[in-house]
Amino acid sequence: MQNDPPVQASPASPVAPTKSSTGLDDNVASLLAYLFQFLGGLIFFLIEKDSRFVRFHAMQSMLLSGAFWVGLIALWIVSFVLTLILGQISGVLAGLVWVITLLLQLVLVVAGLIGFIFCMIKAYQRQYFKLPLLGPYAEKFSQK
Repeated sequence: MQNDPPVQASPASPVAPTKSSTGLDDNVASLLAYLFQFLGGLIFFLIEKDSRFVRFHAMQSMLLSGAFWVGLIALWIVSFVLTLILGQISGVLAGLVWVITLLLQLVLVVAGLIGFIFCMIKAYQRQYFKLPLLGPYAEKFSQK
C-alpha cells in the first residue's frame, strides 16, 4: 500500500507521482473519475485499493455529480409544479416562471461544467482540492 500524504495537505502542494492499483498514474485515474462523473467516480472508488488520492477524487466526483443532478431534478420539479399551479391563474405568469427556471437550469449546468473542469485540472496537477461543503464528506468517506 502506498503512503499518500494526508488529505489535509495544502491544495498548493502537489502529491508525488505514483501509480494507482488500476495501473494508471494517480492523476490520470483521478481525472477520469471526474470526466465520467458519477459512474467514473464509482468505478474508481470501488476498484482503487492503494491510492487515497484517487479514492478522494473519485468520492468527490460522485458527490459533485449527485449534487448536480439533485439540483437539476429539483429545479425541474419546481418548474413543473409552479407552472401547473400558476397556469390556472395566468398563462403569462406560468410562462415567466418557466423561463426563469429554465435560466436557473442553464446557470446550474454551466456552474457544474466549470466545477468538473476545475476539479479535473486540480486532480491532474496532483492536488488535494476539497470543494466547499462536499470536500469534507469526500475526505471522510474516502478514508474508510
